[in-house]
Amino acid sequence: MTRVRRVKSQSAEAAELAFPTALSRRLPLIHLPLRVSERRLLLGLLDVTALTLGLLVVLWLRLGHDFSFRLLWERPLWFGLLILLWMPLAVAFDAYELRTASRWGSSVASVLKAGGLTLVIYLLIPYVTPHLVRSRLTIFLFVAVGLAFLASGRSAYSLALAQPAFQRRVLIIGAGWAGRTILDAIQEYGNGLYQVVGFIDDDPAKQGLSIHSPHTQESFPVLGNRRSIKSLASSKQISALVLAITHEVNGELLQILMDCLELGVEVIPMPVLYEQLTGRVPIEHIGDNWYVAMPIQHPGSGALYPLLKRLMDIVLASIGLLFLGLATPFIALAIYLDSPGPIFYTQERVGKGGRIFKVYKFRTMVPDAEKGKAVWARENDPRVTRVGRFLRKTHVDEFPQFLNILKGEMSAVGPRPERPEFVEELAREIPFYRVRHAVKPGMAGWALVKYGYASSKKDAAIKLQYDLYYIKHQSLWLDVVILIKTIVDTLTLRGRA
Repeated sequence: MTRVRRVKSQSAEAAELAFPTALSRRLPLIHLPLRVSERRLLLGLLDVTALTLGLLVVLWLRLGHDFSFRLLWERPLWFGLLILLWMPLAVAFDAYELRTASRWGSSVASVLKAGGLTLVIYLLIPYVTPHLVRSRLTIFLFVAVGLAFLASGRSAYSLALAQPAFQRRVLIIGAGWAGRTILDAIQEYGNGLYQVVGFIDDDPAKQGLSIHSPHTQESFPVLGNRRSIKSLASSKQISALVLAITHEVNGELLQILMDCLELGVEVIPMPVLYEQLTGRVPIEHIGDNWYVAMPIQHPGSGALYPLLKRLMDIVLASIGLLFLGLATPFIALAIYLDSPGPIFYTQERVGKGGRIFKVYKFRTMVPDAEKGKAVWARENDPRVTRVGRFLRKTHVDEFPQFLNILKGEMSAVGPRPERPEFVEELAREIPFYRVRHAVKPGMAGWALVKYGYASSKKDAAIKLQYDLYYIKHQSLWLDVVILIKTIVDTLTLRGRA
């Protein structure tokens, strides 16, 4: 967490001398501050260009086509299918998360993983793709050139976009808990995007204080009160003001913010920026903005999306049950030989609207593991059997829930269903906890792929932030990304132990 300390200086000018790391950097002559959406669009264009050029080069070298962009409209399916495969896989491998993209090593690693899988799948598709599998050399060249172009584009992005000229210079309005929280989020998740100049706070006791960031070991001063905002916005080339106050904005501050908007300065509420950076809703910091955590008109409350989602659930559950039927005899035998007892396990969970239903699972613990009392499962739980540990790591223990999906009690994607005993306790202690029951629980979920399983109340509170983000932003696109990430976790044994 951030630390607060006092310095001798009380004015903005003295604070600038006392904190050279935060304020005394030479301002760039050319300032082109890019938004989150603009950076992601730029990354997308770089990746699409890299894949397109890679395919064109291989078609030219190995198949005798002219190196010409006329192929893009002469053979649009060749290129369109490649991009269509790339986008969800790239998102699933976090290639468009700013924390990943801004660091050369993590950015290149993510595109190599996503690009390698994309190109291999592309090679396995017959008829509608070019005949790239005629020789091993062509296959190798296609993969090597494609990955080389992707890595080159990401390297250029990491080197160029990390320069101060492309960073958004930020003032955080509010030096309290919410302000320090968004500073932590910016420093941890917004690498290369935001340059925090300092804080603004009306509390006289906070003037001259510095907020220390453990991520960069920098200190960021409180530069003044609201009356300093306009002058600082001009003199410090401020691109954005982050509103990190939880009380209502009064008329004077509102007028100052509108004046800054006229100067071209963006005003971002702290919860909005926190969501963009972390994929979570900061339930502790919304204050009077209760609607941030209660998405009244979320996509699931419409008509078209729930219908399409239900059709997807039926198709996926039907396919899943088919494979489950083939695998169950072998799984059942392994479970019984390892720990004699029931093969399947049922447990009450809370579903949409607070309705109670029974979830189906393969048994992964010793019989009567809880002895009649609900207990949080923990990492490396001694009650888990040897076969159960493998089933958990591969998520195979959850596969019987395809039946819950087919029955309509669950969805393929959604917040993980919790036990009634825990729900009552968590709802009393965690604000907005019952909002997660506004949608069907899921076999896979945003909180599951981003954070993992909950083994305590603290884990449950963090997972709720991810669940609320999913409820607000749910879409078929996000569902597909979550399913891909879940498959990757299954194949790489990243489930709970």
